[in-house]
Amino acid sequence: MAPQTESHHHRSTTKIPQKPFKSRHATKSYIKELTKGKVERDRGSRKTPHQQVMSKIDRRNQAKQIRQIKHQENVKSTSVFTGHDGAPRVIAVLPLGEDCDAAAAIQKLHRSVMPDNDLFVDGPLRTRVERFGQSVLYVPVKRDLVAAMNACRVADFVLCLLSPVQEVGEHGEHIIRAIESQGVSNVLTMIQNLDSIQPPKRQPQVVASLKSYINHFFPNQDKVHSVDSVRECANVIRSLCTTTPKGVVWREDRSWMLVEDVQLSESQDESSTHGGVILTGVVRGKGLKADRLLQVGDWGHFQMEKITDASLPALRKRKADEMTVDEENKTTVLETPNEDQDDLDELAPYDEAMIDPDDVPASEAPSERKGVLLDDHHYFSDEDQGVPPPPKKLPKGTSNYQSAWFLGDDMSDVYSSDSDQDEPIDSNIDVSMAAPPLPQDEPLPTTDTGEPTETTPSDYPQSEAFLNPSPTDETQELSAYRSSRKTSAEEDLEFPDEIELHPNVLARERLSRYRGLRSLKTSTWDTTEDKAHQPEDYDRLLRIPDYKSARKTAVREALVGGVPAAKRVSIHLRNVPLSLPKSHNPLEPLSAFSLLRHEHKRTVTNTTITLPSSASEPLASKSKLLVQIGSRRFLINPLFSQSGSTPNDVHKYLRFLHPGQTAVASFIAPVTWGSIPAPSNHSQRFPSSATNTNAPS
Repeated sequence: MAPQTESHHHRSTTKIPQKPFKSRHATKSYIKELTKGKVERDRGSRKTPHQQVMSKIDRRNQAKQIRQIKHQENVKSTSVFTGHDGAPRVIAVLPLGEDCDAAAAIQKLHRSVMPDNDLFVDGPLRTRVERFGQSVLYVPVKRDLVAAMNACRVADFVLCLLSPVQEVGEHGEHIIRAIESQGVSNVLTMIQNLDSIQPPKRQPQVVASLKSYINHFFPNQDKVHSVDSVRECANVIRSLCTTTPKGVVWREDRSWMLVEDVQLSESQDESSTHGGVILTGVVRGKGLKADRLLQVGDWGHFQMEKITDASLPALRKRKADEMTVDEENKTTVLETPNEDQDDLDELAPYDEAMIDPDDVPASEAPSERKGVLLDDHHYFSDEDQGVPPPPKKLPKGTSNYQSAWFLGDDMSDVYSSDSDQDEPIDSNIDVSMAAPPLPQDEPLPTTDTGEPTETTPSDYPQSEAFLNPSPTDETQELSAYRSSRKTSAEEDLEFPDEIELHPNVLARERLSRYRGLRSLKTSTWDTTEDKAHQPEDYDRLLRIPDYKSARKTAVREALVGGVPAAKRVSIHLRNVPLSLPKSHNPLEPLSAFSLLRHEHKRTVTNTTITLPSSASEPLASKSKLLVQIGSRRFLINPLFSQSGSTPNDVHKYLRFLHPGQTAVASFIAPVTWGSIPAPSNHSQRFPSSATNTNAPS
């Protein structure tokens, strides 16, 4: 057969390789190959028994309910700003640089959305932004610590102004830390006069540097805007009008308002020093109750006579069948106090039944039980002073100084009673010894040294004359010695358990209030020993047996009733000193906070205080401090003690609070329910952050 010939063909150039298999879901073998034996934790596992039993439909329904609850809370928080008669969004414009101008920044912000409308900013200014259907209240703030704290504690938004040329400085940082310590809502940052930086390519570097600086205090700042840019100003206005303010926790638990107008009551006698005052504003937070007291700025707390409607006249709704009346003479009373209204007494009424016959008044300190109290026993008391010490068996001829070196009556047999008796000596016995004299018994040879002169050397060291200084010289030498030593604060840091007593002060009197304990954690503290030194009105202070239960009761009581939020009202106060409203400056913001029940009563307040590490000097105990707890400021002299919990509730007293340390400050002040930040200030040097716990001792 003829061999078969194969036909020759060229390789196809249009051949397409077969596509690999691609599955929408990874196969089990592919997943096993990726994990390589590793087992990942199932993040979506249902842990609780109720979740394990729930079906898929039940889980979807639960998630839907959670979304609805969050939506209702969001709508409720923003409902106070809706409508023409709604509450305005309070915007505090805070200049941190010396060359920043709050009024100029407010004008540029307003012109970005309403270019044809100019504003004259001379104080708190309320305006309407029709583009977003919101009302805003601009509050220009001075570069002052107290003014900044007053404005920022009632602000929904804090707009910080930075300078691209000048630094914030120590005073500006002082203000930032103060408003951060008291609690602050949403914060925005803008740069004023950024166009003054030339060339323009340096402006992004300045913006990045200022953004890094402000993030050190407020880390949530994503962007720093420019006041000179119209577009960025419009973006800031949109954020201010559409963002839901997060608020401050301690502020939202109470009813509060930013006072828009202060007037005296019409039925007012010109000769009286106290009278009625009318405050007008929009209710914020919880419902306003006429039974509670009202704290007005730094004026104090007062009782309410009534709460009336103060809605804007042009926006007041009318019914169809309502007769036309003079609206100026028509006043709607919203709420009046009843018999449950709080009184103004800060202390419990003095009652003779409060006096315990076993108690000792402060003026009659116990004198028969002086000494050292160590675990329920007095040592070295006055009762032992008149008893002579027991006699000791001492050798004959022992002086008083030598007898101090013999401990007890355990003597050697040499000084026994038998050896102490004198035995008679026989006169016939020769007492002279027949033994030859020893070399040391021979007399020393005498040499004639001549008359002593000044130049003659002596075999003995020269004696020093002892001069008894006068009391004045001794006091000066002691003061000079103390000035050369370390300060008391440095010694307390190095030797915290030692104290120095003055030479003219008896240790018995200086340490009369001290007592000894075998253990700070287990030994009991006898409180009856403190009654001789306690304050005069200590027994009249508020006592709270169960703090947590009392706090829940007071906070829950504020949730129900009262004039609802977003209502513009007029609050009529009674018995207010007329010098306070007459001296009020309308260009400065004035706030009013409703106190919870019992918050006007004084008690022993314990506050956790931390001295920042940047402080140059330690803080001595009993130093004068200006502390702000919530909406009130107090001038206190606190006692510092170690923080922490012990089984016997005994804590060590601290004489100094050193930089970077945390301690508990105890003082007497009105009670404030809840854990509230309490910034404090000492001689305008540094701010100290504190947290108020109000745990009664």
